[in-house]
Amino acid sequence: MSDIPVIDLSKAPGERAAWDQPAWKVYLWAVCELLFVTNAWQISSGLRIRVLRVFGAEIGQGVIFRPRTRVKFPWKLHIGDRSWIGEGVWFHNQDHIYVGHDVVISQETFLTTGSHRHRKDMALITRPIHIEAGAWITSRCIILGGSEIGRSALVRPATRVGGIVPPNTIWGDDGFEQKRFP
Repeated sequence: MSDIPVIDLSKAPGERAAWDQPAWKVYLWAVCELLFVTNAWQISSGLRIRVLRVFGAEIGQGVIFRPRTRVKFPWKLHIGDRSWIGEGVWFHNQDHIYVGHDVVISQETFLTTGSHRHRKDMALITRPIHIEAGAWITSRCIILGGSEIGRSALVRPATRVGGIVPPNTIWGDDGFEQKRFP
């Protein structure tokens, strides 16, 4: 077994590869996220959205942003009008996440744009996520970088998406076949 290589993690590229901003801004965001966005006691969707916008998030009109949400880098978050972001959603956006208008992302969903080059040096690899208008990502889904969720598609609870979900379909990992809406 000793001939199987192991990556020396002390030589892996640093965590700051995706920051795109000065360290002071990233650290200040971490404090503001804790106080105003993730904080379950802070109940105002409007205040949450204002703080995200101050840090560069593009958020449309009429968006609902529930408590306990997390946003890694607000300057890489784009959400269209009238979308609903459920409680506990985590945007781990080391790359951009684009959410169309009238989209629902239900509670405890995890969207991550980053991964690592496992076999070589553990360098960060990022790919954006695109969610088209009218899509509904139900509770506790995992949406991976490079994914595209089509217009008015529905992703079933606890589904892992790592690619393209066609428009106007029901998509899921629960053993049922995908269905196209009439």
